Amino acid sequence: MIVYILLLLALIAIFFGPQIWVKKVLKQYRSPRPDLPGSGGELAEHLLKRYELHDVRVEAADEGRDHYDIQAKVVRLSPYVLNERSLTSVAVAAHEVGHAIAHHRQETVARLRTRYLPVAMMVQRLAVIMLFAWPLLSAALRLPYTPLLHGLVIVTLGLVTVFVQLAILPEEWDASFNKALPMLKKGRYLPSQDIPKVRRILTACAMTYVASALMNILLFWRVPRR
Repeated sequence: MIVYILLLLALIAIFFGPQIWVKKVLKQYRSPRPDLPGSGGELAEHLLKRYELHDVRVEAADEGRDHYDIQAKVVRLSPYVLNERSLTSVAVAAHEVGHAIAHHRQETVARLRTRYLPVAMMVQRLAVIMLFAWPLLSAALRLPYTPLLHGLVIVTLGLVTVFVQLAILPEEWDASFNKALPMLKKGRYLPSQDIPKVRRILTACAMTYVASALMNILLFWRVPRR
């Protein structure tokens, strides 16, 4: 019994831990910092001008949907990132501008998302379809329905999504630590004592998609058991 409890706790830590940590870090450093030279949106605009990305714009996004839109050439930032002065706002904005710079320079790492993200989306759609269609197909074909097997298939598809997100991780890491952090240091936009905190935020930015993919596996698993 103890073994099963420990296994359950380990699974919860693996699947939910990264997402909880990412959200905790981003929230932890959202405290207002009026001493900073500008908001995340203002920093993004400044960096785009400084690095001569004149065809890239900055726009508002839905909360938690910060990203660089390669097709539209738009850095989209959450309202709080766009308007607030905080370490999280500054780091997230610099991270997304880092993606824009990598794409502008046509770096190989900038193509990972374009190459692999559609695969992740396709696998997620397949998981959702199987989630709801399998019981119906079992009934229509008069095959025995096994919830455990159904769940294992869903988890397998979810793990494929995680592996795809891991393939994209170098692009996220590049945006955080080869672009954003050097830009913030070189421009002296932050006091030196804030750099370790910004490192944590940039790590959270890089891990966002992997953490989300891991959590989705358990969300998929819960549905057929209700």
